[in-house]
Amino acid sequence: MDATVPPGWPEEVRPPGAPDWERTAVGWLFDLVPPDYRAHEVLRRYPVLLARFAGDHVAAGLEAARAGWRTVRVELADQLPAEAIEAAIAAYEREGARLAAAARGVEVVGGALRGERWVPRL
Repeated sequence: MDATVPPGWPEEVRPPGAPDWERTAVGWLFDLVPPDYRAHEVLRRYPVLLARFAGDHVAAGLEAARAGWRTVRVELADQLPAEAIEAAIAAYEREGARLAAAARGVEVVGGALRGERWVPRL
């Protein structure tokens, strides 16, 4: 078992080489995408493809959060009180941080599913 994982490795996923690590990776990836993705046999059969779909989905969500953060103040200033706008901006920031971490997780988990091995640098 290789207990060394790269920075950004999701704690919900066991390290590569651990028993059932791929099962935990697949479960985590499916948790990142819409529930309907579970109906696609090809995504269950090929975890590398699931990682690709998850990466695309997370990237789209991250871009949406960034766009919302940039525009919410201007687009809704006339319709919401200032405290609602500030709360929305804070929510976009939290969601953006969550999605950025998920994107990094998808990147490193996808690499491990493709057989890449991370070697720490001294």
